[in-house]
Amino acid sequence: MGGDERVEQMKAISVRQPWAWMIVYGGKNIENRTWKTNYRGNILIHASAGMTGDEWDQAWNFSANINSDAGRRAALAHLSRKNVQRGGFVGTARIVDCVESDYSIWFEGPYGLVLHDVRPIEFVPYTGALGLFDVPDGIVANIKRIGG
Repeated sequence: MGGDERVEQMKAISVRQPWAWMIVYGGKNIENRTWKTNYRGNILIHASAGMTGDEWDQAWNFSANINSDAGRRAALAHLSRKNVQRGGFVGTARIVDCVESDYSIWFEGPYGLVLHDVRPIEFVPYTGALGLFDVPDGIVANIKRIGG
């Protein structure tokens, strides 16, 4: 191996619940942020440990107001504030764009990370971080996708 070869680390993004669940299972194809990124590529979806009751309620109210079927999917999965996974990786996705306009019903802005190829993974406990953060190779090697 030459000294100039470099393996790019897997990136991750922390998302508060139930938004992380909505990305992985509920059809949410945008992750809204106050910052812009030029990064395009695969990421892990990290469900933050913190979540208030108001955040939970506001997220489901937003979902209902845009006529998303995430609430129906959550009911079928028996999802609740008590059993939603928090404090670890819950899925994978690919960032394909960063937009500043109404790309989808989920867009609130000012920036939206456009997510494709979203898949659930077996829960992996991990402490998140702000922004896009690097994930250790050992964690990435142990990620197991669910159903595919």
